Amino acid sequence: MQARVSDPPHAPRPSRFGIRARLLALLLPGVLALLAFDSWNDYRALKGIVQEAYDQVLLEPVTALDNSVTLAADGTIHVNAPFDVQAMFDEMRPSHKHLHLGLMALAAAPNGPTDPALPMATSAMANGQSTAPETTLMGVSDLPPVPVSTQQALPGSHGAVWYDGVYHGYAVRVVALRRTILDGFGRPHQLLIQAAESTGLREQAADSSLHQELLRDARMLAAVIVLVWLGVGWSLRPLERLRKSVLASPPDALTPLDAAHVPQEVRSLVETINHHIASHRQMLARQAGFLADASHQLRTPLAILLTQAAYALREPDVGRMRETLRAIVAQLSRSRRLSEQLLALAHASEPQEDVASAALVDLNALAREVVLRYLPLAHEKNQDLGWVHAHGSNVPADDDVASAAPPTATAADMVAPVMANAEELHEALSNLVHNAVAYTPAGGTITVATHLEGQCVCVEVCDSGPGIAVEQRNVVFERFVQLAEHAVPGAARHGAGLGLSIARGYAQRSGGDIELADADVRAKGPPGLRAPRRLPRATKPATRNASAV
Repeated sequence: MQARVSDPPHAPRPSRFGIRARLLALLLPGVLALLAFDSWNDYRALKGIVQEAYDQVLLEPVTALDNSVTLAADGTIHVNAPFDVQAMFDEMRPSHKHLHLGLMALAAAPNGPTDPALPMATSAMANGQSTAPETTLMGVSDLPPVPVSTQQALPGSHGAVWYDGVYHGYAVRVVALRRTILDGFGRPHQLLIQAAESTGLREQAADSSLHQELLRDARMLAAVIVLVWLGVGWSLRPLERLRKSVLASPPDALTPLDAAHVPQEVRSLVETINHHIASHRQMLARQAGFLADASHQLRTPLAILLTQAAYALREPDVGRMRETLRAIVAQLSRSRRLSEQLLALAHASEPQEDVASAALVDLNALAREVVLRYLPLAHEKNQDLGWVHAHGSNVPADDDVASAAPPTATAADMVAPVMANAEELHEALSNLVHNAVAYTPAGGTITVATHLEGQCVCVEVCDSGPGIAVEQRNVVFERFVQLAEHAVPGAARHGAGLGLSIARGYAQRSGGDIELADADVRAKGPPGLRAPRRLPRATKPATRNASAV
């Protein structure tokens, strides 16, 4: 049976759309909308221009016929040169061209002659006159009549009106001129002149314009697509070169990426990756150094244990064998502490943990607990190890000294509440106290005190030991560093020089630090050493009495 490895249930899927597709999806709808609106607007404007041009050409024969209507010598209405006008009209390009010239006699108005300036139909309707049948003087007689809803003539059109209609099954454009004239005897007549032509050429010109607009928009759209495609490819070419250089580099090189030629928008990302590479390189360097130092420090105790065990096996005397076994036990104890310190140092060197790992801790109670743990070791060296309450001598009788707050405890229930990892805080303070016990001579004094300083809580370890010179106070925080001149006279070498490194590592994980200073616990004698550690104070509820803090 073969096991099939499946993807994680929440593994992110790669995006199917690249930068080109995203840009085109963003740009094309807007470009299409703008081109469509621009084409429609241009089409309407050009169609109006074409319509006006054809209408003006169609008006010319109507105006010519209107100017050729005169009075004859016998007083009748006469049309001059009608065939010349017809010939001029026939020379126009559009097919299906038609003219109409009609004359209709009107009855005299009861109130006087009709105003010749008004159209005949309007004047007759206003005066209640009746009209006789129209006589066609020229052209066809069945052109579409002037619609009743036709508006008044436009300015500069000599009283002519234009309208659309259908003649013998095809669409036509008609211009009509109607006015009232008087013959030589003073009798009113209505003169109607119409010219009609098919709308084929007009529609053909409009369709040709629309076709050209669509071709132009298609070319512009294709140019946008090509420019976006080539522009994105040209912009991403440095990234492709960067990708090839990364693939060509050795896996363990961890060299920073070259951000000199990448686009400005991607440079911040490349710089962030370089920062991550540098951090990773530093972490690997620290790990390599730690492994080298740890292997060196563990190799010596193991060699000593192996030598002592071989000596015990060869020793026939039981008393000397027991003495060798006691030395082995002591060496195992030191090796166990060294292993614990190495593990603590490895944990302290890791990046800061999530904020969720922090809990509410009473730093005052935790300091007391550490002091109680190291009292036996201090008594063996005849040292005075003490603890100072955060309130000094004014200690409440019901003070809670538990290091871990119960689930229902609040900041108001604690003396020195802080938000921190209790185990890391305990380990850091323990290393400071152990270091003070190791370097303080017999009869010396070691004090662990907690202070409330406004919005901060400070815990410090003071001893009456030899102290550390100012120029060497940063050196002692390095791993496996021990100052021989500060060792207690006559005492064996103690520890591996990891206590202060572990304490500072845990302090820096929580955003703080440890600084060394002179303790000055006695007016005459060594200056001693003071190692303070400050943490933000957890806020107490407003209802809590400030005097109880």
